[in-house]
Amino acid sequence: MNSSLPHPVIGIMAARRSDGTITGNSELFIKLQKKLISLNGISFVFTYENAGKDMIDGYIFDPDQSRWMKERFPYPDVVYNRIPFRKTEQQDESQRFFSLLKEKNIPFFNPCFIDKFELYQLLKKHPFLKKYLPESLLVTEDDELHSFLTGYKSIYLKPAHSSKGKGIFRLRIDSDNRLTLQDKNTSQTYPSFQHFWEEWRELLLKKNYLAQQEIESSQFDGFRYDFRILAHADKEKYKVTGIAIRQSQEQDITTHIPSGGRMLPYERVQTSAHDHFIHSIVSPIGTALSEQFGYFGEFSIDAAVSTTGHYYIFEVNSKPMSFNEPEIEARKIEQLCQLFLRLAKKPI
Repeated sequence: MNSSLPHPVIGIMAARRSDGTITGNSELFIKLQKKLISLNGISFVFTYENAGKDMIDGYIFDPDQSRWMKERFPYPDVVYNRIPFRKTEQQDESQRFFSLLKEKNIPFFNPCFIDKFELYQLLKKHPFLKKYLPESLLVTEDDELHSFLTGYKSIYLKPAHSSKGKGIFRLRIDSDNRLTLQDKNTSQTYPSFQHFWEEWRELLLKKNYLAQQEIESSQFDGFRYDFRILAHADKEKYKVTGIAIRQSQEQDITTHIPSGGRMLPYERVQTSAHDHFIHSIVSPIGTALSEQFGYFGEFSIDAAVSTTGHYYIFEVNSKPMSFNEPEIEARKIEQLCQLFLRLAKKPI
């Protein structure tokens, strides 16, 4: 480490677009830089294309001038993986860079995006978490999907590699074996399962769709809601950083805000049972992820409670989106920087 640089130095790994520009959550990167400066540290943003054997060309944000500047840095103390695209993260060049970090004994997180079906298989084997999972099936055969739909009457279809509610459908079958397929904007009806399968087979198989039983979530003021839980590593365990509520509105396929959902303060629906469930699942999930995929310093959880009072874990996200709640975002920045400081002293 160059002794003239502050400590720690955090490398934030992003990605390049086809036009050569760097893409990522610049608002998050700027907030982290400002906070790290107050802790006598710095951060820079880079991509694997600009990583040499001993030095990395990256970009540092100067709060005084309110602009990004290109500079050359030694390898950082910690790397924060914020590559926004699965395809980029899975490229051989990215994986070789992660291997290089391991050789240099430089801690990094989070190691990868999470495949929804791999997550289901992982948590299904967990003695404590398995009871919170809705039944799910990887779509591979028509007969299997038909039986699954017939058994549950209403299911969700989700791409294994999607995020932000993209590509999600709800499929229902009625007593006359007619099917209704809905997304957030449209609804289509099919006279039989075979008609549906003929039209959708190629997409369902190509995108590795997951079928998941529909859970009738609890409602608040007439609309269903679910939990968005943000968690960070805290020494050997994980703790809750923030809890948000997302509620469906015009459509009830998804509660994501970009799809028309709305925010609610957690306090509006908070109960001791909700608190217990949320705080009890965070450490087991974080530990299971880290043991299976590599060290996870942060993640978010989509979960809900049903109308019968049963709790469910729907998804776990390794690259949490920004929260619209300012207080949660502030705690997120604080927890990330404290994690940086701990990892810079002792590699995971």
